[in-house]
Amino acid sequence: MLALARKVNESIVIGNDVEVTILEIKGDQIKIGVNAPKSVPIYRKELYLQIQEENKQAVAEVDPSALQGLFSGKSK
Repeated sequence: MLALARKVNESIVIGNDVEVTILEIKGDQIKIGVNAPKSVPIYRKELYLQIQEENKQAVAEVDPSALQGLFSGKSK
């Protein structure tokens, strides 16, 4: 992991088109701003992990024979 020190109103750039700016520091909380193209999804990590887990559960619940029926034009 790369650790960088930044002050309020200072930024880092990720790739060519994502900029992260420190907006405010208050006690143990830091407010950041992210400037990125709309095509780049941005999630809080705990929400991202929840989405990943729900996706895994959804895949586990899929009935392969039902999917085969969808693609062949037949239904169960």
